[in-house]
Amino acid sequence: MRRTTMYSTGGKKLYAVRAADGTFKDIQTYERAHRADMARTSAAEKTTARKAAVKKAPAKKKSPAKKAAKNATKKVARKKTGARKTARRT
Repeated sequence: MRRTTMYSTGGKKLYAVRAADGTFKDIQTYERAHRADMARTSAAEKTTARKAAVKKAPAKKKSPAKKAAKNATKKVARKKTGARKTARRT
């Protein structure tokens, strides 16, 4: 479906779809037409999604030993003391 681009008197961009005889079949603002296009999935996107789903391997589970080793090596943040020494004035 090919669209003709036009502008309204208010300055908004319009898309107009023409019928076979050349009359306007549908006129829509660019915003609405673009939003509808983004909501719809194209045939090319569907085929690439199918190919990606076939190639995707199942996720491997981590062993409990590796998980425990990872947690053991984490550094623990030291707590800062609230009281601070102030410099003496002489």
